[in-house]
Parts: sequence; C-alpha cells; structure tokens
Amino acid sequence: MFSDIGALELVTLVVLAVLVFGPDKLPKVIQDVSRFIRKIREFSDSAKQDIRSELGPEFKDFEFEDLNPKTFLRKQLEGNEDLRDLKELRGTFDLRKEMNEVADAVHGRETTPAPSAAPAAVNGSPDLLKKQDKPDAGERPPYDSDAT
Repeated sequence: MFSDIGALELVTLVVLAVLVFGPDKLPKVIQDVSRFIRKIREFSDSAKQDIRSELGPEFKDFEFEDLNPKTFLRKQLEGNEDLRDLKELRGTFDLRKEMNEVADAVHGRETTPAPSAAPAAVNGSPDLLKKQDKPDAGERPPYDSDAT
C-alpha cells in the first residue's frame, strides 16, 4: 500500500504527526486510524463476497483486478502473435538514435563525414546547416525579418 514512500517521507510524516497531535494523543490517534482501516477492509471484502455470490458459478474465477484496463489488456494479449510482432518492430526502432540525428542537424554537426565540401549556397538559398562565420567588429549581422 505504501511501497512508494521513502524513508525521508516516512520520517517527515512521523514528525508532522507528533507536532500536530502531540506525543500524548498520538497512540490513541494511531489506534483509531488502524481500527478505521480495518473496518474499511472488512466492508470491502464482504462487498466482494456478495458480488461474487450474486454473479453465480459461471463467474467463479472472476477477479476484481481484471476491471483495471491495464490488467485486462495484459491478460488478453498474453501469448498473442501480433503482440510479438509489435515487440519485434519496437526493438528495431531506436528513438534515441533518431533524436541524436535531429539534434546534430539542428546544431550543424555532421553525423557522417561528407565526401567533399558542400557549397555555401545551393540554388541561391543559404546552407542552413552550415555554421555561420562571425562578422567582423565593424560589420553588422544580417537582418532577418522573419526572426524578429
């Protein structure tokens, strides 16, 4: 139930409980809370038994955990051949490699060495992947109306 609570969170909760309830009332509060949780569990178990008895013998292997969509899908897809094909397809796709290639293209780094130097402009348009030279001290940088 509390498997995702770490040691630091647990210590924080204990200190907070001592500060809020005080060391005198804390044992009584713990007993009341544990009694309340026990009653809720008993109520839940009796409700589950009532539902199972009302469903009849054809639902004798019914589990309430099956109502969770993830669990239901996992059980339905268990041993399905299409699922194995999807796992093979997923294994061939390397998202990290694709993202690195896109990042290299954005930053102007080459992933594979080019056989010859690429021209600065192709068909009159500048090469956007080539890193621009810094302008001289007196020269103004080019103005891009789309960027402003």
